[in-house]
Amino acid sequence: MSLIELTRNAFQSGTTPRRWLELCKLFISKNLTHHGSQSPETEISNSVIVLFRHYPGDPTLQAYLRQAIQDGVLSLPTFLTTFLAAALSPNLRDASTLDMLCRVVLEQHYASGMPTIGSLVPYGEPVSRLLNTIQNSMSLLHTAHELPAGHFHQMQLTTSASMLLVLLIACLGDPAQLNISTPQALMHFAQANDLLQNPRLDHDVRPVLESFAISLHLLAGDDARVAREAQIMHLNAGKGDSAILSSSSEADIVTCSLVLNHLIFNRASDFGSGDGPRAVAILAALLRWSSWTPVTFYSQLLISALTCLAQSLSSTGPSRASSIWRAFTIGRLPHLLAQFQKSARPEGITETEWHSALQFALPAVFNHTNLLERIDNVGPAGGSDTASEKSVVAHNFTSEFLYQLLHVGLVEQAVVAIINPNLPNDFHSRVVSEAQDAGLDLPASDLMVLTRPRVLTVQQGYFETKLSPEASPEDIEVLLYRAWRDPCCHAAFAEVVEKRFTSSTKNVDTETLSLVCKMLCQHEMALDMLSLHAKISDLVAHALAFVEDYDCETVGDPQTAVTHLGDVVLFVEATIARFNLSACSFTVGERQLDPGFLRRAGLSHRFDELKGEDLSAFNSWTKALFDPNSEGIEDTILRATRPKVLLKIAPALFSHAITQCVERKMDKEVLSNGISYFVGPLLNWTLAGVIKFLLSEIQQRGYAAPGHLEVLKTLLTSPSCPPAVLSLSAPYTLRIFPDPLAEHIQAALGSFDPKPIRKAAWRALGLPEEGQYITADHSTGLVLPTSNAHWSNQARQLVTNALSAARGGRAVALDVDHCLLLAPPTKFLATLFAELSLTATMDMDVPRRVATFVLTMPRTPRTPPLLPIFFHLVLPSLVAAADQMSATEQAMQVEFLVSVVSSALTSALHLERAMLVGCGEERLVLGQSVTALARRLAGDLRRRGDGPSAGMVLQRLAAIQPFVSNFPAFAAEL
Repeated sequence: MSLIELTRNAFQSGTTPRRWLELCKLFISKNLTHHGSQSPETEISNSVIVLFRHYPGDPTLQAYLRQAIQDGVLSLPTFLTTFLAAALSPNLRDASTLDMLCRVVLEQHYASGMPTIGSLVPYGEPVSRLLNTIQNSMSLLHTAHELPAGHFHQMQLTTSASMLLVLLIACLGDPAQLNISTPQALMHFAQANDLLQNPRLDHDVRPVLESFAISLHLLAGDDARVAREAQIMHLNAGKGDSAILSSSSEADIVTCSLVLNHLIFNRASDFGSGDGPRAVAILAALLRWSSWTPVTFYSQLLISALTCLAQSLSSTGPSRASSIWRAFTIGRLPHLLAQFQKSARPEGITETEWHSALQFALPAVFNHTNLLERIDNVGPAGGSDTASEKSVVAHNFTSEFLYQLLHVGLVEQAVVAIINPNLPNDFHSRVVSEAQDAGLDLPASDLMVLTRPRVLTVQQGYFETKLSPEASPEDIEVLLYRAWRDPCCHAAFAEVVEKRFTSSTKNVDTETLSLVCKMLCQHEMALDMLSLHAKISDLVAHALAFVEDYDCETVGDPQTAVTHLGDVVLFVEATIARFNLSACSFTVGERQLDPGFLRRAGLSHRFDELKGEDLSAFNSWTKALFDPNSEGIEDTILRATRPKVLLKIAPALFSHAITQCVERKMDKEVLSNGISYFVGPLLNWTLAGVIKFLLSEIQQRGYAAPGHLEVLKTLLTSPSCPPAVLSLSAPYTLRIFPDPLAEHIQAALGSFDPKPIRKAAWRALGLPEEGQYITADHSTGLVLPTSNAHWSNQARQLVTNALSAARGGRAVALDVDHCLLLAPPTKFLATLFAELSLTATMDMDVPRRVATFVLTMPRTPRTPPLLPIFFHLVLPSLVAAADQMSATEQAMQVEFLVSVVSSALTSALHLERAMLVGCGEERLVLGQSVTALARRLAGDLRRRGDGPSAGMVLQRLAAIQPFVSNFPAFAAEL
């Protein structure tokens, strides 16, 4: 007799689960010399599962399994593997049975209270075996979707199989770190990718499976480096002559305006305006992809910049957006083009032709008198330098722009004289003139001056002098307004501020760094000028390193030092939030900096969870702040507490003190005295985490938290609460205290009036009164949606707006990073291509340009790489969907997909070359080698040849000779 026979006989004779298990144990004990191919556990599991073929969905059999698992005779991992293997059999394709077995796994796992590793998967499970289990789990989910839809058990099975797959994938940890072979990775990727094509896939499992598929595909690896360098040799400007590969137009404001808007949107981080070398690489890739002559390239780029500037103007005068565009067009773009001219000369273009191209393009640019007149009618950037405002003369844009082109060496004096003979009389940079009158250059010169008593010093420039520590806040404010209205001096201002920032962090000059950070926090125009010319994320990295390394034990006056340090912390917090830098990678040399300690401040406030250094600091600060007999904050406690520790324990200090006061263990006066330290400059830089804790606690307590409410009101309405803290907390504050308040909130608040709190939040957001909303101006920091906005539709609306602008001949803006905050990558791409395909039925050129931009514009390393996601996850579904269309619609869709694929790959290839040649970077900024993408694309299309659309796409791509020349790896796979 075998275990299978024993189980069958016991079941058919009505034996109870407990008695059946006792018989199994007796059988195993009497057959210790068992030499079967399977372990006793596996045989027990299979002996029950095999009976489900004849008794589908039987609850007694389910009870047998539960009894065996709960008793420990059958381990859950063993049952899981045998069940998933059995589910592959066509003899077990019953929805009720599969759902019942899957539920046994899930119920026993959750009942164990153990993590997935240890419960579903044994400790030390080899990766290959775990991947096989995941593969079988994907097969189970595929089977669930293949079963007749609408049946109750089918729907239940779909849900339970999805839950099981999510749990198993989580056991892998980081799939990118797996050590598996390329064939293994490709095999598992193919199955995951096929499963993702199912539109009915549960929304909870789709993002997990997408991440798993992407990691597997990247793990598949490529031998692209040699192929890529060989491929680059095939590139030249003529290879993009085919209209399907490039811009195909001598007037492409769509692509140019998208690129320029990208430089503005991301100006503070990688590949933005402030990241000079990479911004130049983007322009170099655009030139080669477009196949334009240099003259056409310059004219289209400058006309697009003028169009963007003109569109940003409002009828009431300059806005912040238009001020930033004017600052970029006059102050930054010429400097980028000067760098571009030095490094991006195409092959076949002589040095003379290359240098004169911009000068030949200028007449075409200045012929757009309608744009220039609109710009000049509004005038320069807004702002007031108080008493001197009336002395400011609005300059003609053409004269100011020509002056800047001449200043950076892009045009010759003779050319300027032809375009505007009166330029020397028409325009003088106001700040430059003031510096010259004072006998100074704008930035510090490198000239070493011998002074008495024979000491070598560096001669200071205009901005160094004006931004000295002795300058009053009023003088600095006047200087900043004057500089903001004069874009020709922005580069010099940014150079001075950046040097002062980095040198003060290196030299541990807390006072100087504090002054710079305070200026950048209090005056957004200063940070705007800096962000267009310097990589703000690098400055944030230096500030983070400074905060982490700062040691108060070595300073003479710790009270002043901590106050100065607080200005640095506030700068970091406000800048990360304002420019959405949370996804950036912060590095100083080889050192990685993590700003997570700022984000986590306020999440943990229980003092009983503190340990070690944190607990010791908490006890010391509690005594100093909230002990009636305390003499206040002494220097010793400041020297002993690291800034990161103080940020961490600040919410716990408030939580403990409020609790003590509510429980009548502390007087209100003592609490008030302790809090008073936090509204002063010594500790107010810790308040962002404190306010986050207070708001969260108020919400969790259902607003019945009078102590927390009063403290929150005290902090937010204090005149000394830093503006950066108010701005950071304002959105959360307005969500917690909406207007009008719900009845249950008002009842819980009782007599507490939240209006002062809301008023402080609205003021921090720059709004004069309640009931107004900030419009979607991407150049501002914090944004609130309009009352009728829906997150699920906002990404689609942004795409629709971009396409509408393109069809109307206007400059196009599409903030892809913002879209990815609103929707996951695959959903955003699906939405994008649904809109693009619809537009392509009328005009295929505009959708192709938009798609090329979205797929090939690089972003920060931590954002999802859209190009591989499109080719591996989205394109297959688009090709499959084309098979269901009519012949005419199918032909149009295939043509559109071919144009997007060829254009995007060609653009990506030029970007790879520009990054390699111009920046020396071999990092795959688009997530994967273009060579590997092209090679895999050919194989994917060939394998999907059962549908007509895949074959049509493959044939059309193979017929484009420039595409095949640029991608020999694609042709090799045909």
